Amino acid sequence: MTAKPLLTTLLPLVADLSRELPEGERYRRLLQAMRALLPCDAAALLRLEGEWLVPLAVDGLSPDTLGRRFKVSEHPRFEILLSSPGPTRFDSDSQLPDPYDGLVAGLHGHLEVHDCMGCPLFIDDQPWGLLTLDALDTERFERVELDALQAFASLAAATVNVAERIERLALRAEDEHQRAEIYRQASGQQHKEMIGQSKAHKRLVDEIKLVGGSDLTVLITGETGVGKELVAQAIHAASSRADKPMISLNCAALPETLVESELFGHVRGAFTGALNERRGKFELANGGTLFLDEVGELSLTVQAKLLRVLQSGQLQRLGSDKEHQVDVRLIAATNRDLAEEVRNGRYRADFYHRLSVYPLQVPALRERGRDVLLLAGFFLEQNRSRMGLGSLRLTGDAQAALLAYNWPGNVRELEHLIGRSALKALGNCRERPKILSLSAHDLDLPDVTAAVIEVPVETVPMATGDLRQATEHYQRQVISACLERHQHNWAGAARELGLDRANLGRMAKRLGLK
Repeated sequence: MTAKPLLTTLLPLVADLSRELPEGERYRRLLQAMRALLPCDAAALLRLEGEWLVPLAVDGLSPDTLGRRFKVSEHPRFEILLSSPGPTRFDSDSQLPDPYDGLVAGLHGHLEVHDCMGCPLFIDDQPWGLLTLDALDTERFERVELDALQAFASLAAATVNVAERIERLALRAEDEHQRAEIYRQASGQQHKEMIGQSKAHKRLVDEIKLVGGSDLTVLITGETGVGKELVAQAIHAASSRADKPMISLNCAALPETLVESELFGHVRGAFTGALNERRGKFELANGGTLFLDEVGELSLTVQAKLLRVLQSGQLQRLGSDKEHQVDVRLIAATNRDLAEEVRNGRYRADFYHRLSVYPLQVPALRERGRDVLLLAGFFLEQNRSRMGLGSLRLTGDAQAALLAYNWPGNVRELEHLIGRSALKALGNCRERPKILSLSAHDLDLPDVTAAVIEVPVETVPMATGDLRQATEHYQRQVISACLERHQHNWAGAARELGLDRANLGRMAKRLGLK
């Protein structure tokens, strides 16, 4: 590669370093430039967080890739790239499993990645993450100079460094110590990460940041399975109490006779079986946060006693007259309409108003658009690891089915569906596959075929043929209508559809719209 094409590619990125850009846009430009410099079928930027690699931006890979979290020890190619001081190209006949097998966007078969290379990124001489390039052509990278990738990686590291410095300055303005603690916890506890890019999800995250910095009591509402406990954990992590304990109690999991003991503690002999003195959840959470899940199940008697603690911070253990002072931030959650419960006399009005100082509604999964694919990617990677598979992926019709389904059980239902479908699909294989693809048939979602195909007959004609043809027909109608609304502005249409501009272009070309 001559110096001129390399310089032509890198100059716009150098100019971007001095511009104020959203992190996602900065990384998108980075990958587009790399694909222009080093032609490939897919590229990715991944950040190293502890023992995991987290995709920050992808180009040419399935959208669910952004929801995956790759454990480095389970992916030997990633291990090799991270341990190398510079770029590495793997032999096209390498037997090492490729993390992206089956994930290249736009493919309907099981074609595996055949040619791949990558380069580690270092910030302040410390490993930060990886740039990866993949091609389906076994000879694609034979003529590629590794020096060109190294030069690009150096500029990529500078881009990442600029983005992170901007982010650090913004975080410090809000509360440097608090945010650093959140980042530390998120890095070490991948299972507590909140995944999503939809507007509804971003609004929720913004509200969590807003209320997290206060000591207000929060009432989290939402349907079963939306992740209310995850939201409570995020609020605690965003608070000044983050280094203190967060204690949880499921109010529906205990009989009424034990709820008081669990909340307030008891002394020896307070009731049959109370052989020793015991502190309750309030005392255990002193200085920190108490999370009461399914708070709508509490009896009127317990509500009255809780109200006193919330008002004065004082409590008495069962069987004792001694007062104990506690400093606890309360977060509660319920899937009930507590205002309706108050109107029907099943809930104390004063306790309800004490709980709902800051009401926070968690959106249902069906309101989060394409977040379902990111979450599916997260659960797919979890199951791939547990089942010891090389790759676990969704076919195009499976992705369409997930997007069309109504999700009455929300994220929890999705998690269970992916695990169940993967296990059944593997059981139907005569030989253990290297790449296991889940189709819409494997997912077996109720009435999903009709949901995928049906569109308003007055606006879009019903498609005929098999499911893939019907899905593509529907995609053409949606994209065409969106382009009309935006006067054929592809960037605007891509934003509305929640797609990357380049991915929308490739999809439109595949569907015959370009």
